[in-house]
Amino acid sequence: MSGRITIASIVEGYGEVTALPVLLRRIMQECGIWDARIPEPHRIPRGKLIAAGGVENAVLQASRQVTGLGGILVLFDADDDCPADYGPALLKRAQAVRSDKAMSVVLANREFEGWFLAAAASLAGHRGLADPLPPPSNPEGIRDAKGWLTHHKIDGSPYKETIDQAPLAAVFDMAQARKHAASFDKFWRDVERLIR
Repeated sequence: MSGRITIASIVEGYGEVTALPVLLRRIMQECGIWDARIPEPHRIPRGKLIAAGGVENAVLQASRQVTGLGGILVLFDADDDCPADYGPALLKRAQAVRSDKAMSVVLANREFEGWFLAAAASLAGHRGLADPLPPPSNPEGIRDAKGWLTHHKIDGSPYKETIDQAPLAAVFDMAQARKHAASFDKFWRDVERLIR
């Protein structure tokens, strides 16, 4: 493989602006890629992203950053939507405007933080979280993963995505998350496809 890989991304939340690049670098390093270009994600609120023309405009913007190898990744929370239904429809819309670029749409089932819950044991003692920190039985079924994290903090501070999300993304056990969160496993496989 020759040339530098670029992954341009589109996210909905402020926390993902800093957390997603951390996560992408970790996955790329696991795949033996050390010099990828990961521009700051474009943050677009969910309502605007899913509105008519929203994902299309976002993809057009992001596509300017990918001039060679790599692709475009759209990541947002599924909330109460079914990722398997909603994701492919958005991907089809995105591909319609830039079919020449590799791209992926991933919906974190419920919330990005659900991926942390899937690997909760690996976060014990980090960012004020309890130690030990047993994971919930159905991490992607929890509607308020941020609240779960706040409830399990013992330092008295609430979980704040803009402060805690990137540091937790840097340390959570990705193998555990892949095993216990289907949407994280899909995310991993999609990133791997974009960088291959």
